[in-house]
Amino acid sequence: MISRIWHGWTDRSNADAYEEMLRSVVLPGIGERINGYLGVYVLRRDDGDEVEFVTVTMFASYDAIRSFAGDNFEGAVLEPEAKKLLSRFQERVKHYETVLAPD
Repeated sequence: MISRIWHGWTDRSNADAYEEMLRSVVLPGIGERINGYLGVYVLRRDDGDEVEFVTVTMFASYDAIRSFAGDNFEGAVLEPEAKKLLSRFQERVKHYETVLAPD
């Protein structure tokens, strides 16, 4: 399993809307169209005037990640509506071989 880790930040006023968009639009869409998508953890942390989100998406293989992100699979993949809610985000993601996970 490969874990894909990405960070994005919103203004406090946009945090709930961004989280709702992840839950209702963005993440269900991945599961519907990508074979080899195994799930996600979404982490949220209040940090002063900003709220940080970390997504850890899990995929069965790098081929599954390429199906999701394209040939430039280390680039961030963002819906235009989600991008509008973010104050900043990582342009590049990191991938890790997952060596231990909950059962």
